[in-house]
Amino acid sequence: MRVASLPQTRGRLTIGRALSELTWLRVGGPADVLFQPADAEDLAQFLAALESSVPVFPMGVGSNLIVRDGGLRGVVIRLGRNFNQISADGNRVTAGAAALDSHVARRAADAGIDLTFLRTIPGSIGGALRMNAGCYGRYVADVLVSVRAITRAGKLIELTAQDLNLRYRQSDLPEGAVLIEATFEGPQGDSAGLHAAMEQQLRQRDETQPTKERSAGSTFRNPAGFSSTGRADDVHDLKAWRVIDGAGMRGARRGGAKMSEKHPNFLINTGAASAADLEGLGEEVRKKVYDSSGIRLEWEIMRIGDPIDKPTP
Repeated sequence: MRVASLPQTRGRLTIGRALSELTWLRVGGPADVLFQPADAEDLAQFLAALESSVPVFPMGVGSNLIVRDGGLRGVVIRLGRNFNQISADGNRVTAGAAALDSHVARRAADAGIDLTFLRTIPGSIGGALRMNAGCYGRYVADVLVSVRAITRAGKLIELTAQDLNLRYRQSDLPEGAVLIEATFEGPQGDSAGLHAAMEQQLRQRDETQPTKERSAGSTFRNPAGFSSTGRADDVHDLKAWRVIDGAGMRGARRGGAKMSEKHPNFLINTGAASAADLEGLGEEVRKKVYDSSGIRLEWEIMRIGDPIDKPTP
């Protein structure tokens, strides 16, 4: 990429930004360019002026991401504090894409709106929308009204939940579009009761998941048991952690990477892992599970960028 050809912006452009510092797993090489827009207008103008051949990757807080050791070509877009506002009106909550899921759940509870399932989901609203995040039998698809996004051509658009075609860990957001805001509608509830429910969820999570370890949440999607809408109304008992455990991969290691002994569907950086260690261990788990059960696990963690041995163009 020709740095000199980048559009002018009121935001911040950083050349060669180390993405390992921006992901929960703390691995990965640099982005060619990191762009932190000043506001939605700045983002739209930048994308409209950016050469169409330059790839863009919207990045949240890096909670569900492995950046490979060779880094990422193109422009990484990371939204900041001007995109993390949260407001409530009636039984609706509107949140910027950079707002943390946990913050949205708490602000909604303050207003007597039940979005409690978001409390224990790591990451920001933008990522939750893309992946139709969910837990405790509820999903973004159940409460989403609409989103606002800026296309790769720099156009502001509004999409309904139906437009996104939300399903289990998937959505149909237009290629290159950057989510900037979402509106949710949840059932009414007692504020104190909603906060108490979230505290119980946190206790349950801490008892069953390695929350004090360096991980990126669930590594693989559950192999079956969800309807095409992504709602948990067709649940079976087949979970990724069960088939990983059955394949003897609980606690498995590769370099500085390890499958959690507490919850075997959590991939952990023990402190010295490379992205290659983490991805390599994940692929080893997938092979072992397939060999033992015939089940092909699909990654839930997104893997992006180039391996370290791939030459940079």
